[in-house]
This record gives sequence, structure tokens and C-alpha cells, in this order.
Amino acid sequence: MAERDYYKILGVERSASNEEIRKSYRKLARKYHPDINPGNKEAENKFKEISVAYDVLSDPEKRKLYDEFGEAGLAAGFDPEKARSYRQWQE
Repeated sequence: MAERDYYKILGVERSASNEEIRKSYRKLARKYHPDINPGNKEAENKFKEISVAYDVLSDPEKRKLYDEFGEAGLAAGFDPEKARSYRQWQE
């Protein structure tokens, strides 16, 4: 499965501020909300994807892990310290 780019999903740059992320999320959430698009599975799936992206990028700790390790950094049981030490060992 290809790794999702949460910044691309929300249409913001990696350097985007929390305010820019929030504004983009709200705009997209209104556009794809299931109540606005009843019965449209594609819009519902897009809304869910937007919500997950916002959940990660709006939380400073999750965003830091995502920026450093990608989606793997958000997985249950992921240990960032072990990953960092392994990365240093590889170099």
C-alpha cells in the first residue's frame, strides 16, 4: 500500500502553520462532508481521509513523528527512539 501524504491531502506545504492547516481542513471538510453529499461514497471516503490527515497534522507530537518517520511513526507500538538508534547504526 502506498504511503499517504497528509500534507498533499490537505493541500498545504510541509511548512504550513497550524492556522493554515485548520483553514484548509475546514474548507475541504465542508466540501466533502457526508451531510452535504448524501449517498456519495467517494465524498465520504475523501472526508475520512481529510479527517485523518487533520488529526495527525493538528497534533504537534503526531506531526513531528509523521514528519520524521512517515505513517510508520503513527503505528501502535512504534518506538521512535529505537528507530532513531537503528537509523544511526545504519549510517
